[in-house]
Amino acid sequence: MSRTAIAPQPATSDRPVDLALHPIETGSYRIATPAIQAFADLVHRCLRYRITGALTYGPSRIGKTRGIEYLRLLMAQENSKITTYHAQAEHKPRHAEGPFFANLLEAVGHPEPESGSNSAKRMRLINKIKEACARNGSGTVVLFCDEAQRYDENEYEWLRDVHDHLDRMQIRLFTFLVGQQELLAVKTALQRAKKTQIVARLMVEELPFFGIRNVRDVATSLNGYDQTCFPSGSDWSFTRFYLPRAVAEGYRLVDDAPLLWEAFEQLHNRHSLAGSLEIPMESFTRAVEMVLKDCQVRDTSGYQPDAAMWNSAVRRCGYIQSRQATGSTLASLAA
Repeated sequence: MSRTAIAPQPATSDRPVDLALHPIETGSYRIATPAIQAFADLVHRCLRYRITGALTYGPSRIGKTRGIEYLRLLMAQENSKITTYHAQAEHKPRHAEGPFFANLLEAVGHPEPESGSNSAKRMRLINKIKEACARNGSGTVVLFCDEAQRYDENEYEWLRDVHDHLDRMQIRLFTFLVGQQELLAVKTALQRAKKTQIVARLMVEELPFFGIRNVRDVATSLNGYDQTCFPSGSDWSFTRFYLPRAVAEGYRLVDDAPLLWEAFEQLHNRHSLAGSLEIPMESFTRAVEMVLKDCQVRDTSGYQPDAAMWNSAVRRCGYIQSRQATGSTLASLAA
């Protein structure tokens, strides 16, 4: 990959804010991968064509939850009138209406999600969403249900009831079910059981969610660090914040996409992991953060990380542990 031709920036290292406040230090940032961009396209398409339900599925730890968080931040920036929520389905020995609505009440920010009867919880949920829509000036609500493969048929029925109730109030709820591959089996089972109303409301579209699968994906993701700025509106990219002198001479993280991909590829092959290389977002971002933090004290004019630094970060980023935990699933997908 050829080096990117970019106009040089001032070589000042006087950062506009303290380094400890940077999103990389606090963990309060999200970078868009190709999979997250595809997820964003799905959400935008559903909103545009009024498709009220879709599902996206992929192995655990691959980056789906980070994708939800990125999309909520993106939607808040693009259209703050849209109300968004992130519910986390819980693993539980039995499925009951009370805990289900308590979980959703917690997701919408109700201060007392556990109190009251089942019907009272349901109405408090409806009213809380109604209040948020009135406050935001829009009748559009987006609900991301994470680990949705944990829901049973009754919970999908209760969620459909919420859709219907809000619909009668001129509030359009769009639900995105996010989870593991079992979600596809859930949809198939509901179709076979003739539960067409659930499928038509909640599962119209399908999207596989994948990790970082090639050097182009690496470049796209690294470019996010080169383009995202902090503070917002400044010209201090994430890369520049850590390597101001190197960036002033034209260095960009995206230039190192081949080095980073090769580092993961070598580690993957050295451990004889099953399936093709697919980097989870958590491992990827941790490796990049390690390099930026380690390079900060080395920053000079003309400096750039070498292969040894990328290799060290990849060894320490937790990729092997992540793949050992999910390797059989990823291998079956690659087959």
